[in-house]
Amino acid sequence: MRETQRDFELRTIVRGWRSQGERIALVPTMGNLHEGHLSLVDEARRRADRVVVSIFVNPLQFDRPDDLEAYPRTLDADRRALEQRGVHLLFTPEVDLLYPRGMDAVTKITVPGLSEMLEGAARPGHFTGVATVVCKLLNLVQPDDAVFGEKDYQQLLLVRRMVEDLHLPVGIHGVPVVRADSGLALSSRNNRLSEEELARAARLHAVLDKAAGLLADAAPTEAVEAAASERLEQQGFRVDYVAVRRAADLESAGAGDADLVILAAAWLDKVRLIDCVRVTRGV
Repeated sequence: MRETQRDFELRTIVRGWRSQGERIALVPTMGNLHEGHLSLVDEARRRADRVVVSIFVNPLQFDRPDDLEAYPRTLDADRRALEQRGVHLLFTPEVDLLYPRGMDAVTKITVPGLSEMLEGAARPGHFTGVATVVCKLLNLVQPDDAVFGEKDYQQLLLVRRMVEDLHLPVGIHGVPVVRADSGLALSSRNNRLSEEELARAARLHAVLDKAAGLLADAAPTEAVEAAASERLEQQGFRVDYVAVRRAADLESAGAGDADLVILAAAWLDKVRLIDCVRVTRGV
């Protein structure tokens, strides 16, 4: 596996692959890799001849300085995992490369609507940071395909919308949530949970599964949201939101909408967890 921090070296390597007619896939990450990330790599390998993984802890998408500071950096372990998974190129840019004039002066990308609801409302500016850095990485690598996890469901839809609106020639592909045996969605932030907290954190998915069952039986959306929020609070979570939305665009679900997603964000002590469950509602 090759590795570079330099944009011109990245472009040279990719240009060489493309000249040989090879298909290229990108997996953007912030590192501290787990099996969820590696499932994205596996999907990228199925779709392309060459796989590029980026590791960049993007300061522009953090709404709290303490969260940025606490985000785990495990580059040596990440390198080993990626090499074992058959990644061809690891791109690890420095902040100065992606934000040469600083973050205040950089050109930013905002996706209206999707940037402002749910996770965007709870974390102001977060999705502007995501859209900006993903656009930069897509421009640098110019892949045929890029792969994202469905755990960050709103992010996946936002990236798809940005790519469509800006006419970027790349296919955006989602990979289902990878979970621990307990049902807890794998996340880099899980490393900050104690053993007792890990057991409690799994209840988030259990609550969403129960909510999905109620929706499938045509229970009213508002009642499902309220019941799920109450159950989470009773089990020690501090809830940011539980929302039932249309899976296609995250707009409010009408009575005739069947393809839905339940999204939730909740705090367990100082760790913020997100999860989602797709459901087909009886109508």
